[in-house]
Amino acid sequence: MKATPTTVAARRSALALLQALACLLSQSAAAEVPALASATSIRVPRIAGRLVAADLGLVINVDDPYSVAVGAYYAQRRGIPAEQIVRVSLPLRNSLSVVELDLLAAQIGSALGPKVQALALAWARPYAVECNSITSALSLGFQAALCKQTCAASAPSAYFNHNTLQPFTDLGLRPSMLLAASSVEAAQALIERGIASDQQLGKRGVPNAHAVFVSTADAARSVRSVLFPPAGRFDAAGLEVQRVNGPLPELQRVVLLQTGAARVDAIDAIPWLPGALADHLTSFGGKLFEAHGQMTVLDWLDAGATASYGTVTEPCNHLQKFPHPQVLLLNYLQGSSAIEAYWRSVAWPAQGLFVGEPLAAPFGH
Repeated sequence: MKATPTTVAARRSALALLQALACLLSQSAAAEVPALASATSIRVPRIAGRLVAADLGLVINVDDPYSVAVGAYYAQRRGIPAEQIVRVSLPLRNSLSVVELDLLAAQIGSALGPKVQALALAWARPYAVECNSITSALSLGFQAALCKQTCAASAPSAYFNHNTLQPFTDLGLRPSMLLAASSVEAAQALIERGIASDQQLGKRGVPNAHAVFVSTADAARSVRSVLFPPAGRFDAAGLEVQRVNGPLPELQRVVLLQTGAARVDAIDAIPWLPGALADHLTSFGGKLFEAHGQMTVLDWLDAGATASYGTVTEPCNHLQKFPHPQVLLLNYLQGSSAIEAYWRSVAWPAQGLFVGEPLAAPFGH
């Protein structure tokens, strides 16, 4: 469809506002967190495009009925090319050994061609490789030093705040996301939310979506509040930013929610939009099937979110180990997919598990 002068002007106006917002966000925390200047005083680069099904490899564990069912459903619904589907054999337990990881990585590497830029892992377990998350260990390589001291700094991700649309081609890594849910039916609903979200927000005539950033009385888990963007309406981008201090108020049309609370009451009553991202800064949000007194990322997904993030071993509250609110928001607003926005927002992702429907892109063009 040919763009008219009016639509071109509108797009330029929206992009100008978005870039102004990006500049404002990147400056807002720099003076407050000098120790993290490298992670907070940066501009979010302009993004022009996103990953799609033709860029995605799908990995299915043939020994896991959940994986077989969810993988087949995802391949059909997202149109993943047959030559980009890899079938492997993995043990059904929470964590892999490093030897098992190496075998898995070798199978994927030999099966997929260079055009595949990212991976969807169609299972709920294993979700860890010893002290690393499986998504990070598979995408960046296993970091053994963290197993001696999980609160230590981990190796930085070259993909953090990077605008490449070809992470494998340009950076030598394939970001991965776990297609995990509490059941096959829940996973199918998750996939449908991702598909329903595509290109639905930020358009003329569509009510604003809301990004909600929550501070609580738990100072250790609310350290991200220094990185929260300013509250306000950004109508040209189709967004309203809300900052909340304390319990959640009544919310509307939520597309992003971040908090430090170990548990959030009545999350299934939150009006999630298809494609919504949600995460909480706690110790073990990525330990999907182990009791530890905290919510896991599966709680967000079962409630209606479409992607989330949590750590599989004690990370301490290093801001670099959790999604940077500004980088996450600005990437998603510019049309990135969920897997791109989340991966670009974490500077040290070794312990972090990325979970959800990778291709969801509510602000996609």
